[in-house]
Amino acid sequence: MRQLLHSLRQKSGMLWAIFCICHFSIVNCQFARAQVSVNSDGSNADPSAMFEVKSTDKGLLPPRMTTAQRDAIANPAEGLYLFNLDKNMMEFFNGTEWRQFFYPSSSEVTCGNDFIDFRDNQVYPTIQIGAQCWMKKNLNVGTMIPGANSQTNNSIIEKYCYDDNATNCAIYGGLYQWDELMQYTTTEGAQGICPTGWHIPSDAEWTIQTNYLGGESVAGGKMKETGTTHWLSPNTSATNLSGFTALGAGYRNDGGDFSNLAYNAVFWSSTEFPTTIGFGRNLGNDRANVYRLGYYKIKGLSLRCTRTY
Repeated sequence: MRQLLHSLRQKSGMLWAIFCICHFSIVNCQFARAQVSVNSDGSNADPSAMFEVKSTDKGLLPPRMTTAQRDAIANPAEGLYLFNLDKNMMEFFNGTEWRQFFYPSSSEVTCGNDFIDFRDNQVYPTIQIGAQCWMKKNLNVGTMIPGANSQTNNSIIEKYCYDDNATNCAIYGGLYQWDELMQYTTTEGAQGICPTGWHIPSDAEWTIQTNYLGGESVAGGKMKETGTTHWLSPNTSATNLSGFTALGAGYRNDGGDFSNLAYNAVFWSSTEFPTTIGFGRNLGNDRANVYRLGYYKIKGLSLRCTRTY
């Protein structure tokens, strides 16, 4: 059959119908020069398609394998896709790593999987910590403005990027003033600038997380990314046992400049006290603990959104 097809293709650029009989079913395989159509009605492939499969009662079955089998593929091509039997989902290789083929929206995500924020098509991994679900990286939504300017209630989500460098937002996420991230409400647990289905953690929710991780004296080490790529040495007690993967994002100071990149990670809560201060959580490169501190709302801090199931 292969020799016949090769001979026919050499002799002419015409369309041939090859009838393949398998398990008593007849399938038409139409070859039109470089185009291929697999169907049961004898039609040609759409002019825009190199390969087209048509059926009204059967699906297309991709390769199915375990994670171990997938990882044994030598030098996977960018765009290679398959069905992961361990995760029960389609995956593709993006040139660097295997990712989910389709991302659920922020309101549909199962904790532990990635989701897409359709406001800007950014993808966020998630992690279950006790009974809570957290985003696994800092929120990075909005339009960058200079650190010297205040964020304002102008119907545009505004963010700071450390040193006014957009690359830092891509790595560490945006930095936000309290009023901006709350979207100018003072309601504890508000959605604010979080994606649909998610909200800004309250002070109490942060406490639940740190208590689950063994208390404020040790929780920081379990929350920090290991190594010194995004933390300065010694990155004390960093194990990331929680999977929270906090990075040393630094912060925007009250006066508009930036400080402590790779020294500190500081996260807002949605709890205020008094009206000019919001509670936050502070991690450091030289300690294992978590500080619960109040910050003036004009400071620019990081945000991790959470959700309740």
